[in-house]
Amino acid sequence: MKELLYPWLRQITLRQMRGFETVVACGSVSAAARELHLTPPAVSLQLRDLEAAIGIPLLERSDSGLIPTLAGQELFAACEGIQASLAQLGEIITELRGVDHGIVSVGVVSTARYFAPTVLAEFMKIYPDVKIRLQVGNREVTMEKLERMELDFAITGFPPDHFDVKKEFISKHPQIIIAAPQHELAGRSDISLSALRNETFLLREPGSGTRTVADKLFSRSKNLPSKGLEFGSNETIKQAVMAGMGIAVISAHTVAAELTEKRLVALDVKGLPINRKWFLVKHGHKRFLPSAQTLWNFIARNGKHYLPQP
Repeated sequence: MKELLYPWLRQITLRQMRGFETVVACGSVSAAARELHLTPPAVSLQLRDLEAAIGIPLLERSDSGLIPTLAGQELFAACEGIQASLAQLGEIITELRGVDHGIVSVGVVSTARYFAPTVLAEFMKIYPDVKIRLQVGNREVTMEKLERMELDFAITGFPPDHFDVKKEFISKHPQIIIAAPQHELAGRSDISLSALRNETFLLREPGSGTRTVADKLFSRSKNLPSKGLEFGSNETIKQAVMAGMGIAVISAHTVAAELTEKRLVALDVKGLPINRKWFLVKHGHKRFLPSAQTLWNFIARNGKHYLPQP
């Protein structure tokens, strides 16, 4: 860093630079003192300390008053740049402090993308100047970003337990087994898990919340499925099930439209649906700006009203 190359930079203060800038603008110490509401000796002390830190003269007398030396001219230009940067920073901080401004980073596990954008769109109608950065990914990737505090908060069905988090319940999240309408088990009641042993299960990749549910379901039965295929998205799984490639454990919210349109059916399997939950989750050490807190509160209160219903 340049500061390490020039140790004297550490001795310079913003107060000294403002005093110097004002003296140059006013042409005298006494006029600068009046402008800064200080005494002339106080301003003179700032100038002496500043010149001592830099090691060369910054001002010289002329018939028209104090004027900057060559070094002083460079310092004056730097002072103007710093003041402009501070003014810009002030505007940004003021914006971030406001409830109706700011930027919020939200992580959404892939299954939640079937309702989260609708909730966020409603929020943006009320707070159009809040910028939302939406990041969609599987649970493992989303929780890694949450742990690194790259996200303000996330929407997930499985809050992490390997680091400190704060969570808030949004709504129930049922998990079902789907099949094509022409499947031989469609329309049957009280299907046992053992009856599904020879079925081909279409599964999400390891690390996804949906795969975790499927693995837990299979662990409840000694008759585990003997065949399975992995897919990287719920959309691909839905299309594959409709094509008759197999059956799948999936979120009911993910397939609400297809169930209503009878392009898919939910099998009546004993012990299902499995009722998971949707949560808002933030890192335990994450400090919210007002805009992030407002969005969190909005989703906590209203999120359940935007969930797809089959």
